[in-house]
Amino acid sequence: MARALRLRSGQAERAAAGFTVKSGWACAVLIAGTRSNPRLIDSRRVEISDPEIPDAKQPYHAGFGTARDAGDELKRLVASVKSYGRKSVSALIREYHKTTTVAAAGVVAGSLIDPKTIGNDHIRIHAMEGQLFREVLIDGAERSGVTCSVWRERDLYGIAEKQLKVAETVLRRKLTALGEGASDGWRAEHKVAALAAWMVLAGGEKVVREKTV
Repeated sequence: MARALRLRSGQAERAAAGFTVKSGWACAVLIAGTRSNPRLIDSRRVEISDPEIPDAKQPYHAGFGTARDAGDELKRLVASVKSYGRKSVSALIREYHKTTTVAAAGVVAGSLIDPKTIGNDHIRIHAMEGQLFREVLIDGAERSGVTCSVWRERDLYGIAEKQLKVAETVLRRKLTALGEGASDGWRAEHKVAALAAWMVLAGGEKVVREKTV
C-alpha cells in the first residue's frame, strides 16, 4: 500500500477523507485545514478486493463482456470483497484516527445508477461491481464511525463550485497545487478524492443512497 505523505505525529486536528472508487481498489486522500485553505495530509491506494484473489477484482465477470453465473463461486467472490474491503477501509480509518479526528468522508463514483435498470449485460455487470465496491467502502468507513457523502464524478466540480463558492478553474488550480508534495503521483482520481474531502470538510450535504451490503 503506497503512501504519498507521512502522517505527522502528534496531530489531532479535524480532517476529512476522500475516496475515488475504482475496480477492486480506491484512491484515498486525507485533507485537513480550512474551507479556504485545505491541506493534504495523506494520499494512498486502498485495496477493496483481495490482491491474492484476482477474480475478486471483477467478481461479476466470467470473461470479457460475459456475466459470471450465479452460484457458489460468485457468492465466494462477493463475500471475499465484502470481508476484505471492510477490513481494509476500517484499518485505514483507524490509522487516520491516530493523528487526526476524521468524522466524515466524501466518496466519488463513476456512476450511481441502479444496475437493475440497465439492459445491456456488459454495462450492467460493470455497474454491479461499481456498486459493490462503493457500498463495501462506505460500510467499512461507517462501521468505523465515519459518515459518508457520495457524489457522481462528472457532477462533482459543478456541485463544488456552488458549495465552495469558488470558480471551477480556481478549484482545479488549487487541487493541482494541493498535491505538490505527493511523492507517488497526483492524478485525476487523487484530485477528485481531494475535492470530495474538501467539500465534506467545508460541510457538504450528505447524499441519501440505497444500502446494498
